[in-house]
Amino acid sequence: MFALQWSSIFLAAFMTSFCNFRLLSLALLIFGYSAALANGQLSLAATIPIILLILAASAVSAYRKWPWKYFGHALFIVLVLALGFHWFPGFHNPKVFGPEHITADATPFTMYLNLDKPLAGFWLVLLFPWIRPLHELRVSLISGISCMLIATGACMTLAVSLGLVAWAPKFPSVSWVWALNNLLLVSFAEEAFFRGYLQGGISRILKRCPYKNALAISVGAVLFGMAHAGGGWQWIVLASMAGVGYGVAYHFGGFQAAILAHFGLNATHFFLFTYPMLHPA
Repeated sequence: MFALQWSSIFLAAFMTSFCNFRLLSLALLIFGYSAALANGQLSLAATIPIILLILAASAVSAYRKWPWKYFGHALFIVLVLALGFHWFPGFHNPKVFGPEHITADATPFTMYLNLDKPLAGFWLVLLFPWIRPLHELRVSLISGISCMLIATGACMTLAVSLGLVAWAPKFPSVSWVWALNNLLLVSFAEEAFFRGYLQGGISRILKRCPYKNALAISVGAVLFGMAHAGGGWQWIVLASMAGVGYGVAYHFGGFQAAILAHFGLNATHFFLFTYPMLHPA
């Protein structure tokens, strides 16, 4: 049942990100979370944020005028923070491994399969079609790969120069589940919010401003950097730099390109450098 549950959730995330079968994605999502409830990974307390997300969706979609629409968006942003930082009770996210040292000189790393954080990404992409602007596959691939290469080169060079990571090629036994989780849950959820919702929303609000795209990319990148404040100022700078790359990928290649750029940088970090960072001397 555990494998079927997570297969459904991963497949729902893949179809939500890269396909247009919204009803099938929603059905897979409902099945996966129902199985999580049956498996004890969710308790009844977890229905509170789910109900609040439905309420926010109703306020945003059913009412077009102030104050309901703005109430829905404000409620959603609060829910994103609470879900992203795991503040809601009722989510018993299964631990895959850790804490352990992936390399001898690295800080300990623990990996969970999160049920709370991806809810915001699913909510956004299923509710707002404009978060996934349509681009040709070729355009998305070129944009995603190009921005990934540039962002990865800049960020990893700076990370090495700051003494945060070192060259450390590896292929741990948990690589496949890490890759699935990072692509279909972590990158998906973060890009849905920071690029799709924030960057895309700011561009729509400032549609008559000649600098709307630059402002939208910058705001999304800075807020993405601030979300990494727990690691210190170095990670704020690195994440902000990466956010610019993901934002440019989103602008030219859409949601899929942003996910590709995000996952590509994370995968390079995981497989080729110290992960998550060097242990302080």
